[in-house]
Amino acid sequence: MENNTEIKHALLGGKQLILATKSFAKEDRNRSWYYLITTLLLLVLSIVTTVYTPYLFLKLILGIFTGLLMMRAFIIYHDFQHHSILKKSKIAKVLMTFFGLYILAPASIWKRSHDYHHNNNSKLFSASIGSYPIATVNKFRNMSRKEKLSYLTIRHPVFMFFGYITIFILGMCIGSFASTPRKHWDSLVAVFLHVVFSFLVVFFLGWSSYLAIIIIPFWITGSLGAYLFYAQHNFPSVEFNNNQDWTYEKAALHSSSYMKLGPLMNWFSGNIGYHHIHHLNSRIPFYRLPEAFRGIKELQSAKETNLKLRSIIGCLRLKIWDPQLKKMISLKEFKRMHLAPVAS
Repeated sequence: MENNTEIKHALLGGKQLILATKSFAKEDRNRSWYYLITTLLLLVLSIVTTVYTPYLFLKLILGIFTGLLMMRAFIIYHDFQHHSILKKSKIAKVLMTFFGLYILAPASIWKRSHDYHHNNNSKLFSASIGSYPIATVNKFRNMSRKEKLSYLTIRHPVFMFFGYITIFILGMCIGSFASTPRKHWDSLVAVFLHVVFSFLVVFFLGWSSYLAIIIIPFWITGSLGAYLFYAQHNFPSVEFNNNQDWTYEKAALHSSSYMKLGPLMNWFSGNIGYHHIHHLNSRIPFYRLPEAFRGIKELQSAKETNLKLRSIIGCLRLKIWDPQLKKMISLKEFKRMHLAPVAS
């Protein structure tokens, strides 16, 4: 099904490399529909099976499976919003609109924030819309105590662990509606439907079903999604640039990681580990990202991350960009190098 023919060319860089990816930015409509329908059917089947399973332990296992399926469905939704799959399909638009409300990432705020992220990824002096904020040494030093607390809170592992609440309910939905109600009215609809759905599950199916088909799946999608997004742009060898030195291709190749995942996690995550390729050309369907990786040799030397504990700790400790060292440093390193007492 996949084209394994390697593109033969001299070493490419810059815009030439972006042009080389265009042959992969062609959708196979049948495959797109197949992956969308099968993923949504598996998701519904998992939820229904969870409801009718009498054993709590099995319910909890199925809840984890449901959460991973939600993550895969989210990547398909993400690709649809990028117009890389099922473009101009009215049926797909209806399905994806309802899924966006269900997953607490309604179309209006998700597309606006995510498009901004792609166009400003790794710029030092831009708004942190759709991204984790980045502060330079000087900026962090000059922040007020309240600003530092806010900055460090957003980048804290606990904040990511509670991503279901902090990022999706509070940030994506309530925050967007509070800022511009007319533009993001669907954010309020998403929260309302989520509360109603939760109430109905508890009332008719009980607390165990609520735990298994809402809390666990949404918690997995929120926390794992929050970390994956974080680690793909906050890793030890990441590069950030002043706005005038920024280029789209540089941001893709040097500020977006290739997260090495096994076949199972690649399936559940919709190949989002090939994040550097996705940032280089967001019109490449998620199922063709491995093709592009194999076909263009320059993409195979990307900066890597993974889900091993050592790598996770290494990414989470990064807090502040040091322009002199040209790398992210930890809060401990910042205090040692930049807050050292001056000798009299």
